[in-house]
Amino acid sequence: MKTGIIVAMDKELHQLQQLFNNEDVCVIKCGIGKVNAALGAQRMINEFHPDVIINSGCAGGNGDDIQIQDIIIGSEVCYHDVYCGTAIDNTTVYGQVQGLPVRYQADPYLLRKAQELASNMEHQSLKFHTGLIVTGDWFVDTQEKMRDIIGHFPDAKAVDMESCAIAQTCYINKVPFISFRLISDIPLRDNKASQYHDFWDNVAENSFQVTRSFYESL
Repeated sequence: MKTGIIVAMDKELHQLQQLFNNEDVCVIKCGIGKVNAALGAQRMINEFHPDVIINSGCAGGNGDDIQIQDIIIGSEVCYHDVYCGTAIDNTTVYGQVQGLPVRYQADPYLLRKAQELASNMEHQSLKFHTGLIVTGDWFVDTQEKMRDIIGHFPDAKAVDMESCAIAQTCYINKVPFISFRLISDIPLRDNKASQYHDFWDNVAENSFQVTRSFYESL
């Protein structure tokens, strides 16, 4: 099985490149944001022809039960900054690109394997959550912005800048997709992204091992 893994930043790429040395695995950095994510996913599909694509990286967390270094398995993803209005089509909802799904579902097989992995790794003091990841072109560094996002998506477990754009590209190209996000900060409990910076300074090392474990389980 040819597996594509997409991350947004050099920091994330460095973590994962140390874990994979396999010609059947392609790890790329797409860059930050939705356009970079979509371009990176399409380039990977065109050039590498993966059987599955995994999006990995960090994200801001949401929920009383979410802690830094918890892992979010994205059972579904959508945009938090897309609004097509109701003037032409009153069935399109907030977060949906008109004519495309309201939410992109993780591939059922990949989701099942991820949940099996989560169950098997509980003894390693890793905490997994399954749920909605929302994506937008906004680094959430204020509590006010986070409140605005979860006002629209109270069930969101994580907020990032790439997952849904990669999911949309995979949906169009019919490539199975799933996103894992490692929680680097909790915006509603943070001030000016201090948790995010502390995450990279102190606790990120080896935090992406779960991606390798997931690949090995496929």
